[in-house]
Amino acid sequence: MTNIPIHETFQQTVQGEGYWAGTPADFIRLAGCPVRCSWCDTGYSDGGTGLPRLTKSIAELLAQLRSPYVVITGGEPFIHPKLPELVEAIGATNRKVSIETSGAFWQEIPQWVWVTLSPKEHISPQYPVKSQMWQRANEIKLVIATGSELDFYAQHLQLKESRPVFLQPEWTQREHTVPLVLELLNKFPRYRLSVQLHKYIGVE
Repeated sequence: MTNIPIHETFQQTVQGEGYWAGTPADFIRLAGCPVRCSWCDTGYSDGGTGLPRLTKSIAELLAQLRSPYVVITGGEPFIHPKLPELVEAIGATNRKVSIETSGAFWQEIPQWVWVTLSPKEHISPQYPVKSQMWQRANEIKLVIATGSELDFYAQHLQLKESRPVFLQPEWTQREHTVPLVLELLNKFPRYRLSVQLHKYIGVE
């Protein structure tokens, strides 16, 4: 029996961010992340000290699934050696799978999996985005706190012009960051707005 560390799971909610915003989804939040973003909204700003950490088998996780679309997030999913096995098991149930990642770690995963890259190298330079991840990501989501994030990642954002890039206002400073993102979108009309829809409608 294959086990994997879990922080929490949600069933029959919606994806609130990025390309698939508004899509009915189940979430599997894997435990653990070393990147330590100060504004992390999942409790990992200190690496997850004191957070609950459960161990569940892949079979148990499959039995909980209710939606045709599954989001694997964290924490940082790519630190877990069993991630590819989990993905393949979910795919065998004919469900779509997305993985949300900082890009600082890499494993080979199937091409049918949607990868959302939300880089944090500007916050934690000791965790640069792997070059394979810049190539592999299906979408890029930048959490905007100051506006300097676009300059930091400029050369990478131009790598694939057809790939959607989302600018997401940092939630705890949203009175400042929402107007900032709207201003940036006027300057860069190719990019798109991502809001944390689930927070506005009050679901997990």
